Amino acid sequence: MSIMSAIALYGVIWFMTLFLVLPFRMKTQGEAGEVVPGTPSSAPDDAQMMRKVKIVTAIATGAFVLISAVILSGIITMDMIEGLTRGA
Repeated sequence: MSIMSAIALYGVIWFMTLFLVLPFRMKTQGEAGEVVPGTPSSAPDDAQMMRKVKIVTAIATGAFVLISAVILSGIITMDMIEGLTRGA
């Protein structure tokens, strides 16, 4: 795996994890009872983005290590993937 492939893989894993983690523990302005004028009541009251970025980075790094280990070890090869998709 080249450096650019590793960077692209990590980026994809990181953003997928971010979109999974974003809705956790989110409290809307409507639930908090303090809607800022000009915003919808479904807007986040306190998004806690730095906390979520740290969580996402930890999860994505672990997933990246696991996935890259599988790719580099040759447990799953391109021939196996082509064999699965050949009949489709």
